[in-house]
Amino acid sequence: MALKTLKDEIVDEVSTILSGSFDIEVTKTSRVPHSDDTAITFPNLDDETQSVKLIETCVLYVDMRRSTQLSMQHKPHTVAKLYSSFVRAMTRCASEYGAEVRGIIGDRVMMIFDEKNCFTNSVKTAQLINSVCKHVMNKHFSHSDLSFGIGIDFGRMLATKIGVRRHGAAQPSYRNLVWLGRPANIASKLTDQANKDAEHIELDLMDVAYEGGILSSGNWHWQREAPNNFVKQLQMELHGIQHKSPFFKSFINLTERHTLRPRTPPILMTKRVFDGFKKESPHEPSLTNGWFKKVELKLADESVEIFGGDVVFSLFQT
Repeated sequence: MALKTLKDEIVDEVSTILSGSFDIEVTKTSRVPHSDDTAITFPNLDDETQSVKLIETCVLYVDMRRSTQLSMQHKPHTVAKLYSSFVRAMTRCASEYGAEVRGIIGDRVMMIFDEKNCFTNSVKTAQLINSVCKHVMNKHFSHSDLSFGIGIDFGRMLATKIGVRRHGAAQPSYRNLVWLGRPANIASKLTDQANKDAEHIELDLMDVAYEGGILSSGNWHWQREAPNNFVKQLQMELHGIQHKSPFFKSFINLTERHTLRPRTPPILMTKRVFDGFKKESPHEPSLTNGWFKKVELKLADESVEIFGGDVVFSLFQT
């Protein structure tokens, strides 16, 4: 196909879909749609219509940490075994509480839940995933420690098909649904931040001693100062460097460790999910025992309260 012909066709298709006459037919559903759902269609440029489905529910992502590093450290057949066992285990976890796996991208799995009891089912799925990852995956993959992050959010998700129809061998690659919505974005960001080590910074500081003036004469008062502020108080004199304060006596160099971000738990969820879980299942042990707590964490470009925990089923610890 000539490049100009391709350009003209793309311009025509884009302008048709984005025109005011192109109609998007939205059907509300409480069940997670499948790719063969006839109520979800590709864009029809002749009729200028497209059918999509809308569901308000929980979205869960789980991600394997250090996957790139693991791929570089181990032989291809070892990595293939790891990924196969991970995806298979996650699929089994999903089915236990009615989740539908709706995306597998390398080391990340996306799950969506039917609307009914979606808060309880998503949190209990997260607990099951955490149990399997910590006490099954790590036990049987002996080459190195594995860690995983889990994120959950709630809201409206749009299921649609985007692209063009294909025939022959390429057809299955185009059958998957595309899921659009803020909950997927937030759940994915939570997954990125879950189960991360604390971040610290080492600061050089000084304890400076002064006598008199601050306290009564004869007593030393220790004051913590940044090195650059201390240096500003020094001046050149005839007999060398002197401190500007007549009360200066001594100083000690020290290093102080500050936490930029505490370690995050492996399960993170938004307040929407946490509140929904409390309403649906107020007597769940993870709630009555206070195992999920508010986490001081900020997501880029998002203003949401976050709760998290490291909760597992005791059965998996034995």
